[in-house]
Amino acid sequence: MAAWQRVVAPPRPRCHDGAVASANRLARETSPYLLQHAHNPVDWFPWGEEAFTRARAENKPILLSVGYSACHWCHVMERESFENPDVARLMNELFINVKVDREERPDVDDVYMKAVQMLTGRGGWPMTVFLTPEGKPFYGGTYFPPVDRHGLPGFPRVLEAVARAHRERPADVAKSVEQILSGLAHFERARATEHPLDPALPRRAAEALLAHVDRADGGLGGAPKFPHASAFQLFLRQHRATGGPALLEAVLLTCDRMAKGGVYDQIGGGFHRYAVDARWLVPHFEKMLYDNAQLPWLYLEAYQVTGEPELRRIVEETLDYVLRDMRHPEGGFYSATDADSEGEEGKYFVWTPAEVARLVDPNDVDLVCRYWDISEEGNFDGKSIPHVTLTVEQVARMFGRSPAEGAVALERARTRLLAARGERVPPARDEKILASWNGLMIGTLAEAGRVLRTPRFVGAACAAAEFVWTRMRSGGKLLHGWAGGGAKHGAYLDDHAFVASALLDLYEATGDRVHLERTRELAAALDARFHDGAGGGYFFTAHDEERLIARSKPGADGSLPSGNAVAAHVLLRLHHLTGEAGHRARAEEILRLYHDEAAENPFGHATYLQALELYLEGPLEVVVVGRRGAADTDLLWGEVARAYLPHRVLVATEPGEADPPAPARARPPVDGRATAYVCRNFTCSAPVTRADELARLLQPTRDHVSGRDG
Repeated sequence: MAAWQRVVAPPRPRCHDGAVASANRLARETSPYLLQHAHNPVDWFPWGEEAFTRARAENKPILLSVGYSACHWCHVMERESFENPDVARLMNELFINVKVDREERPDVDDVYMKAVQMLTGRGGWPMTVFLTPEGKPFYGGTYFPPVDRHGLPGFPRVLEAVARAHRERPADVAKSVEQILSGLAHFERARATEHPLDPALPRRAAEALLAHVDRADGGLGGAPKFPHASAFQLFLRQHRATGGPALLEAVLLTCDRMAKGGVYDQIGGGFHRYAVDARWLVPHFEKMLYDNAQLPWLYLEAYQVTGEPELRRIVEETLDYVLRDMRHPEGGFYSATDADSEGEEGKYFVWTPAEVARLVDPNDVDLVCRYWDISEEGNFDGKSIPHVTLTVEQVARMFGRSPAEGAVALERARTRLLAARGERVPPARDEKILASWNGLMIGTLAEAGRVLRTPRFVGAACAAAEFVWTRMRSGGKLLHGWAGGGAKHGAYLDDHAFVASALLDLYEATGDRVHLERTRELAAALDARFHDGAGGGYFFTAHDEERLIARSKPGADGSLPSGNAVAAHVLLRLHHLTGEAGHRARAEEILRLYHDEAAENPFGHATYLQALELYLEGPLEVVVVGRRGAADTDLLWGEVARAYLPHRVLVATEPGEADPPAPARARPPVDGRATAYVCRNFTCSAPVTRADELARLLQPTRDHVSGRDG
């Protein structure tokens, strides 16, 4: 078994006398993050009625601690405070302590994170929130050190002050609760615009965001740098619409710098969460499934626009990393790997020249170290994070090699370094399988398989979709997370929207109608269980699930795309595939609801803006009627794969297929040959049977993509 396939259990903490700490209630949970805390001396409760009942009975405030398994500072706070018997004794005496995995309960995390942001002006994890026995927040923060340090109060001092306030100043606590609850209500006051949807909004938003691009190293803003894939996808769409070179240049610069930086795992493939510096050199070393789903799609679209092989390489390496290291044997995808290994951040990923010299061909050592900048002084605590500062051609020339010889030497070295790294103690892997994150990954694999004509990616997408559909539903309802052999927690908006979107991508990649039917089922569930009949849009939680102190209806992107924006995109695609007007009406409702917010804050609404583009432009509909797997059919689909078609509906049908999707009705083959139909705005081209004819029809016209052709 490869090292990456082992889950490294956190060491069981020991008391001062050397005895192993006894298990608390979290030992009965399945979340890897909660299990990491199962042997803390803290009397932890999982989120649930038992904790609130105890708090009310004892009239104690609740200490809510929220984090996730790959969070470096969550581990720090655990080591410093939750494993400290004296701190734990204080927590147990003064509070009912509740531990939540933010990935398992994103609804809980969302509500209380908003409260912390209102209280402190910032957010993050670990998140520490103090609640009344009824679950209402009155004080909170993020990381607290064990003693006063760096301008932060020590955690024991915070605990004593908060408990004293709850006990002795109930009027002050009640006032704080009232202000926070009022603020939470304000968060959800999106109102539908009273004006027509603005066709120029995506262009203006892209231009506004372009002003924030780092012209030296790419990305938006300075350190720390996050990828923001959806914003750069918006740039690509607006480059297609306007021809503006600056938008494409910003995308290519950012993709290049990320791919050469330490934020990209040069040895094993895949992206770390973000870079702490402006040059993408030093990452926060955790790897999240959602980043490694969203970023390959950006690189894939940039590859379609430019044909640049390096962009394709990053797509393939990243997806192969996911298939190698993040895949359950039955097909679903795990959530994350940790930043730490053996208690040290990044230890698994860094190198010294001596380590390289022991592993690679002696004639290649200097070339390899120079290419990945592995030096004696290092760039991270005396060791080196591999990153690229020269092209293969440049480094080959430096050492008297041809470019081809240099490339062979580097690939040979990469293989050996990866194998040797696999013998190190790896970061722990969070083996939760989340429906929403799997939806992102399934969609990317399906699209990459379609575009790159790579069956292994499509096959992996199909297997993961089947895992979600068969292992993560109960009573016909989708569930949010699977761990420890079973699924639990009702699914959220994001789960339904992201999985529905992925199934449409799979339908386009395979032509298998089962994926379309399942998408329709998920869309019906959104309408029945999540729709806000009074204000429009979809709530994050279902009507028939647990009610928290506030109920969000998110329209903005975070590290994940907005669930409402993705839902709008899905509904528009479904409308064009099925002809059902209700889907378009529901999508328009969402677009009107968040239109003014997007105009004020385009940075947070890039996914919404892409859905707005689809609504205003309408899709390019491509129908290919031909025998599945036949050479002439594959030639036509190969031409479609090469074209950058961000707003499209693709339908594959067999001649004589019964009740095909709406775009394929009355579309016969011509002279018994595979035939393509291309339609836009209810106007269709003459059918074509040759790939070169189809290629011409797929070329964008500026009038169309700028919204000027009606």
